[in-house]
Amino acid sequence: MSPAVFGHGHLRLYLLSVLDDRPMHGYEIIQALKDRFGGTYVPSAGTIYPRLAKLEAEGLVTKESDGRKTVYALTDAGRAELNDRRDELDDIENGIGDSVRRLADEVRASVSDAMSTLRAELAAAARESRDDRNHVVNEARDAARTAGATATSAASAAGAAATDAVRDAVHDAAASMHSSPTESRSDARAQLQRAEVLLAEFRQDVRTDLRSAVARGSLASSTIDDLESRLSRLRADIGGLL
Repeated sequence: MSPAVFGHGHLRLYLLSVLDDRPMHGYEIIQALKDRFGGTYVPSAGTIYPRLAKLEAEGLVTKESDGRKTVYALTDAGRAELNDRRDELDDIENGIGDSVRRLADEVRASVSDAMSTLRAELAAAARESRDDRNHVVNEARDAARTAGATATSAASAAGAAATDAVRDAVHDAAASMHSSPTESRSDARAQLQRAEVLLAEFRQDVRTDLRSAVARGSLASSTIDDLESRLSRLRADIGGLL
């Protein structure tokens, strides 16, 4: 969600409030904000770190290296500003409930729209599949009528041989109906939809992992190089199967 859930200067004050609980590194700050908003608002590293840098420049927070992590803590000046603006912070806290409810409503609406679209697409696919099956049945029925007429004409001249021809024609028409390529196309479309869902879930999971790595400051270029190489090999493998 957008940081517009905070008014001008409010995120700055809210960061001071979060750090008033205890010193934290950047990822912990992001998680603390996520928890306070019930998961409906997760600030990006690009939103949080520039504001922390500005607070440090103003002498309101300090940062210290703790191994691979950078830990931020309130200074006396930061705690003094926080105490001076407690009333304003209380107003922000009261407004958070409204923000959470609004964001939750937006999420529910987005999910509802996505489900409606999916239902419409599935219904259209079902209608198309049903129309294809009806077309195949009609073709088979026409073929059977034609074969029957031919057999009847031949029966007047060949008797039993014509009867065998009718049986063969009807059998061929039924076999044609059950082995129609249209059913194969319908199955292929269903598999395509399944593949698209899997790819969307994979993309979302990888994107979340990468953002978490960025927030922790642990995303190396070698990781992306390895990801690119593996995706290229996977694409080549899939191309070889098709």
